[in-house]
Amino acid sequence: MGMNVGSEGDDEEVIGVINTTPLVDVMLVLLIIFLITIPVVTHTIQVKLPEEIDHPYKTKPENIILAVNKTGDVFWNEQYVDSNELLKRLKEIAVKTPQPEVHIRGDQQTKYESIGKVIVTTQRAGIAKIAFITQPPARG
Repeated sequence: MGMNVGSEGDDEEVIGVINTTPLVDVMLVLLIIFLITIPVVTHTIQVKLPEEIDHPYKTKPENIILAVNKTGDVFWNEQYVDSNELLKRLKEIAVKTPQPEVHIRGDQQTKYESIGKVIVTTQRAGIAKIAFITQPPARG
């Protein structure tokens, strides 16, 4: 029993190519397994969800619109009010039935502290519903 280790006279070249056929076979088998098992795993209960159209919120005349500018000044329906006057007016409005909502329009560059003071004042007055008015993003 002999083994040919190589001789000095043989000029055989080493083949440097990887046989990818077994790799492709394994990948195809895995792909088929995943294609078969994914629908079984993702099976869920069929539920018909309600369809809803987003309607822009309409401001009622009895709602209060408070605006806060960049410097933190508060405006009640476009009239400047200080914090004491704001609290007094909100307490008068809070006793109405149904209670109106307070809509806050804050400037984009207003400090959060200014908006927070308006929210705290509104809550101290007993107003239950506070909303923020924002600008929808521009479509481009």
